[in-house]
Amino acid sequence: MDSPIKHKLEYDDLPSAPEDGNRYELLDGDLAVTPSPSPAHQRIVRDLQLALIDYFHGRGLGEVFLAPLDVILTACDVVEPDILVVSDPDQVSKRGIEGPPLLVVEVLSPSTRERDRTIKAQRYAALGVRHYWLVDPTEKRVECLRGKHGTYDLVGEARGGQLLTHPDWDGLSIDLGRLWPPA
Repeated sequence: MDSPIKHKLEYDDLPSAPEDGNRYELLDGDLAVTPSPSPAHQRIVRDLQLALIDYFHGRGLGEVFLAPLDVILTACDVVEPDILVVSDPDQVSKRGIEGPPLLVVEVLSPSTRERDRTIKAQRYAALGVRHYWLVDPTEKRVECLRGKHGTYDLVGEARGGQLLTHPDWDGLSIDLGRLWPPA
């Protein structure tokens, strides 16, 4: 009896990934491996998470989560964004988050920069992630992208110590100067 050859990995294949401290994701069935983040990366994630909790939880607009947490977009697209906001409580399951979150935030690092800007952005847009933010610690910049017909448009950007605001979320104001580690 012949067994079918699997061309794409699926969610059910992830439990066989090694427990080595890396993050394993599937992007259209291809395995992506990311090393553990640095302390500087985690500080940015923590401080941005606090600002997002204040805004989204404080207004009852959604729940904020951090990696590691599986976001199951399809059987072949399972990601662990640094930060995500879910506005529909029914998306939260025992497995993780089922379906596209309202907002996905990726903090760029040398090992993820290219993937986050290309294949991840393409998959997120194609699979219905409405808002995608790219946080670039090197450039001290945050780009806010909004989904439109399977692609993203830049709808907001702030640098250095500027205040980040967003046209879709009235009252959201994040002091970027609090995100960047001291020199």
